[in-house]
Amino acid sequence: MDTRDREIFSNLTIFPPVFVRLDGRAFHRLARALKLKKPFDPAFCASMRSVCRYLLTGSGLSPAFAYTFSDEISLYFKTLPFSGRVEKLDSVTAAVAASALTIELGCGQPLAFDARTIPATGEFAVEYLISRQNEAWRNHINAYCQNTLIKEGMSPGEAAAALRGMQSEAMHEMMFERGVNLAATPAWQRRGTLLYREECIREGYNPLTEETVQATRTCIREPEETPLFSTPEGAALIRSLTGA
Repeated sequence: MDTRDREIFSNLTIFPPVFVRLDGRAFHRLARALKLKKPFDPAFCASMRSVCRYLLTGSGLSPAFAYTFSDEISLYFKTLPFSGRVEKLDSVTAAVAASALTIELGCGQPLAFDARTIPATGEFAVEYLISRQNEAWRNHINAYCQNTLIKEGMSPGEAAAALRGMQSEAMHEMMFERGVNLAATPAWQRRGTLLYREECIREGYNPLTEETVQATRTCIREPEETPLFSTPEGAALIRSLTGA
C-alpha cells in the first residue's frame, strides 16, 4: 500500500497570485520570556523586518513583497514554489520564518508561526493590505491603552475587560489625556512596514580593467514610513508591485 494515497491535502494546489499570512503562535509567552519592551519593542520589530528580508532574498521562496506588523507577516507571491501545493507552501514558509526569527532573537526556546494561503486576484491585494493595516492600527491603539492601564495598577485581565467594546476614538482620547498622541507615535507602530524588491545601481570595481563599474542589482526597499494603503498613493504603490 502506498501511504501517500492517504495524504488527503498534499496535492491541493492553488494558482497565483496569493498572500501567505504568517502569525506568531503564543508570542505573548515569548514576549515575557525575552522581556520585550512594552507596548512595542524596537529590537523585536527589527528582527521581524530581518526575517522579511530573508524571506524575500535568501529563502528560495521568492515572494514579491512582504508586509509586517506586530508578530504577523504577509507575503505576496506572483509565482509559486512547490507547484502551488498549499500544504507545502504553508508549512515551509512558516518553518523558514520561525527558524530565521529564532536565529535573529538568539532564542533558547522553540517558537512557531502558523500560516494560511489567501487567493489575491484583481484588486483584492489592495483590499487585503488595507484590512491588515487597519488591524495594525487597532493593535497599536490597544497595546498602548492596555500597557497604560497595567502601569496604573490593573491586572492584564482587568485592563482587557476595561477596553473591551471601547471605540477607537475613546481609546485615542484616553491616551491623549495621559499625554500620548497616538497619531504621532512611530510610523512602524501605527502602519506596519512594507518591504519590496527594487532594482538599484551599485558601484563596483573590475580588477581586470582596474575601473570602477556600475551594475544593476536587486535591493530591498523599506520605506521609513509605509504609506496608508487606503490613500491613492498607497494603493498605486501596491498596484505597481502586483502589476494589477
